[in-house]
Amino acid sequence: MVTRDSTGGPRRRIVEAAVELLENGGPDAVSTRAVAAAAGMQPPAIYRLFGDKDGLLEAVAEHGYAQFLERKRAQLDPDPQDPVEELRRGWDMVVEFGISRPELFAVMNRAGGRGTDAAHRAGLEILHGRVRRLAAEGWLRGDEELAAQIIQATGQGAVITWHSTPADRRDPELLTVLRESMIAAVTRAEPVVTASESGPSAAARALRAALPDEAGVLSDAEQRLLREWLTRLAADGGAPGA
Repeated sequence: MVTRDSTGGPRRRIVEAAVELLENGGPDAVSTRAVAAAAGMQPPAIYRLFGDKDGLLEAVAEHGYAQFLERKRAQLDPDPQDPVEELRRGWDMVVEFGISRPELFAVMNRAGGRGTDAAHRAGLEILHGRVRRLAAEGWLRGDEELAAQIIQATGQGAVITWHSTPADRRDPELLTVLRESMIAAVTRAEPVVTASESGPSAAARALRAALPDEAGVLSDAEQRLLREWLTRLAADGGAPGA
């Protein structure tokens, strides 16, 4: 059960009431009348603050992403020694959240495609940061954006498959297999950070990943041009080998 903060403002009280109804009774339980009653308010307050039920559900998704981001940040290792193991832990955390809070996770996924919420964007940046560390240390098998998409897709797919399987047929081994399949798809068996394997492509990927977000000694235009050159070099010769 989600405990509501009775000292919060009207918007927070309504969102927390909606989350509690959602997680206890599913989407059908989240009617404006029921949410208003649970929050100790009148239905017009919901329309005034959120516009309509869709607006309320967007706020519920934002609330879920904020909670998820808090957990994600608490797990972050400021100096990870093993970026592959860090990826495993991050994937496990996403899947555990989705399995333990399925209704909220589903609402978050529906809203997440728009990418307008700051907490959602911050969570994605954590994911992309993990992928960049893999690339910088020579572990990444291919393109950074594709790797991030594979990580997201396998995590979401694991949660959806788990909940669509009858409880008596669920096997935790499925989650392990999916996670390790993801690891095999996006990482190498051994790190490669030199150009010896496939010309300059491996070195270009590592350097591109290690570039700071701030321009530093380079101007913005020079930074963009350097990234473009490195992207071309990283793609040269096709997909990297195993």
